Amino acid sequence: MDLFDIGSTRDNLMNAPLAYRMRPRNLDEIAGQQHIVGPDAPLRKSIEKDELHSFVLYGPPGTGKTSIATVIARMTRSHFEHLLAVGSGVSEIRKIAADAIDRLKYYQQKTILFLDEVHRFNKSQQDVLLSFVEEGTLVLIGATTENPLYELNNALLSRIKLYVLEPLKEQDIRQVIMRAVCDKERGLGDLDVKIEEKSIALITRVCKGDARLALNILETAVNSCLEGSRLVITPELLQKVAGKPVVKYDRAGDCHYDTVSAFIKSIRGSDPDAALYWLAVMLEGGEDPRFIARRLIIHAAEDIGLADPYALTMASSAAHAVEFVGLPEARIPLAEATIYLATAPKSNSSKVAIDKAIGAVRRARNIAVPPHIADASHSRAGLLGKGRGYKYPHDYGGYVKQKYLPDEVLGSTFYMPGSNGYEKKIKQFLSGIKKKLEE
Repeated sequence: MDLFDIGSTRDNLMNAPLAYRMRPRNLDEIAGQQHIVGPDAPLRKSIEKDELHSFVLYGPPGTGKTSIATVIARMTRSHFEHLLAVGSGVSEIRKIAADAIDRLKYYQQKTILFLDEVHRFNKSQQDVLLSFVEEGTLVLIGATTENPLYELNNALLSRIKLYVLEPLKEQDIRQVIMRAVCDKERGLGDLDVKIEEKSIALITRVCKGDARLALNILETAVNSCLEGSRLVITPELLQKVAGKPVVKYDRAGDCHYDTVSAFIKSIRGSDPDAALYWLAVMLEGGEDPRFIARRLIIHAAEDIGLADPYALTMASSAAHAVEFVGLPEARIPLAEATIYLATAPKSNSSKVAIDKAIGAVRRARNIAVPPHIADASHSRAGLLGKGRGYKYPHDYGGYVKQKYLPDEVLGSTFYMPGSNGYEKKIKQFLSGIKKKLEE
């Protein structure tokens, strides 16, 4: 049975999964997403006027992307085609486009192509699609769970609108659940099913904004535990059905990058509780612990640096522990390193210093080592003037004034010690040298 087969019989419909049966029939039944399909929202107006433009719906699973497309299929006067990007290719697009040209020519009817998982199309497939969208042959409705800014060609992105769907709020999920429990035509209304408020709260917590997952949990509870025609869905029953909550985490997608960004920024912001939370999200989502350990090492050098030189040792030790013991025990040294880094004094002076030095090297017209500090280990190096005039600092009490930079960047300052943690001592040390050399 096709997702967009509007004329399905009641018998066929009732054999379908609950999440499919409860798909919205109109815009008012779509849960949440009021910024997209609510009253006076731009997309809603274009749907109601049947004046659609090409656009992509981007959001997590179960937030209404296919539901919006289903409603459009019901409401539009245009011909509606549905393709799943996985398993489809250029030949299917060309065939749909050819039919669309004839349909527009002979019947003055537009064609809407709903392309689910549009991010699965490679560059060449997107280029073919682009030509038909640009010419107006097809009105494209794409749906994706992956960030289109990374997955779609810039040329295609520039010709479509992007609508971002948000995870459903608790009240939205509650509305979806209660509609399914009470609906006698499509839902569970013919059964004597009662659901406790605590059970609704548990489902909303477990499904994390995914309406499809919420309905799947509800249906599993009913199918597994209904005896006769009466069932009371309790939290205890749901715990058995739902099991361990699923953390939505795509190790190669947008969620991955957003979560690790939140993790690092929480450490940088010296918030150990937030950092531990995002660490837990990554661990529960199946992130590679070695990736987490690498990020901790980078952060220790980049954002803590010499304010606490031991931070890099701590991060490196955690990385070694991950390799040595593995999960689940490795969660503990990762947490230990996370807490340490979050509560350590912060300094990015090392990063700033090396970036400034690299910039100076890239701008330099000529890079030449001053002869007196060049390698003089060869017995005849003196013939080239190498090492001549070098002052050995230990012969001068540890400090001696001499030129270490080439003439082109002489006097440049790349490293500016901060005022946090150990860098206070470094600043005092460098100030002392400068003062002594000026005497």
